[in-house]
Amino acid sequence: MLELPRRLSYFHPVTHATWSRLLANFIMIGTFVLLGILFRRLKAFPAETAQVLNMFALYVSLPAVILLKVPSLTLTSQNAIAAVVPWCMLLLSAVIIQLLAKPCGWTRQTTGALMLIVPIGNTSFMGVPMVNAFFGAAGIPHLILYDQIGTMLIFATYGSIILSIYTGESTRIKTIALRALLFPPTTALLAGLLLRGWPYPQALTTALESLAGALTPLVMTAIGYQMTLRLRRTTLSPLSTGLAIKLLIAPLVALLGCRLLGFNSLAADIAIFEAGMPPMVTASALAAAAGLGVELSIALAGLGIILAFASLPLLYTLIHYF
Repeated sequence: MLELPRRLSYFHPVTHATWSRLLANFIMIGTFVLLGILFRRLKAFPAETAQVLNMFALYVSLPAVILLKVPSLTLTSQNAIAAVVPWCMLLLSAVIIQLLAKPCGWTRQTTGALMLIVPIGNTSFMGVPMVNAFFGAAGIPHLILYDQIGTMLIFATYGSIILSIYTGESTRIKTIALRALLFPPTTALLAGLLLRGWPYPQALTTALESLAGALTPLVMTAIGYQMTLRLRRTTLSPLSTGLAIKLLIAPLVALLGCRLLGFNSLAADIAIFEAGMPPMVTASALAAAAGLGVELSIALAGLGIILAFASLPLLYTLIHYF
């Protein structure tokens, strides 16, 4: 009888209960998106509703999530790959977009939206339930490294640079550095690192959990509020290209690169899996708020989440076959 490779020892079979949890998660997402669509049709909600929801999520709920997760971060030589892959995926995505922008005739706003949204994955909200379902609890520490040292730092630093460049604001190093440092998620990350080893009071933990729990309802309702079922033709090309890069090209390159370099650990497999997560909802909301192709920005996050429920199981299968 053939012996399975040792790296498959953590193989987490996807049971009926697992699929039930994933379906429940999908239904929850869909419910808030539909509520957003409904609210848009009600005159009781002002036109700025989506922006208000997005900014509250960005300035309050997301920092609360980070403050809760940071204390569990531990970086070793064995799991460092989980912190390196997201930066490699950032470089890959940005280069592809820049190479395609001129031949495809994308506007500056379209290119800016793709540059901000495509390289940054939904590695926390979408990542946690997916990794837990497919790999089990053992994969969560590696996910946290990918999300905090990779995704969140990229969002705070690279995201600030892209916003400065494509919104016509000052691009001085001092301005970008100050913006990145004062960006609420970055501030929360630094605060969490400084407070490591100091347990939060129970009252503070409860408050943070309440604020963090509001993240999903806020951002998904905002997406629904801004979502349109009819996309312009000019949106279809950059939309399909951006999703192809995020859901297909990036994870396949990550898989090929890790295997060629001999990385077969759980940390490497989590990094590959996280590389295939759909675009980050908050990055999409930020791009829309900045006026970088609102229709495209919202569609990248909304449609990306839907397609990920098909692409991630396929990616998981590829990871264990190669």
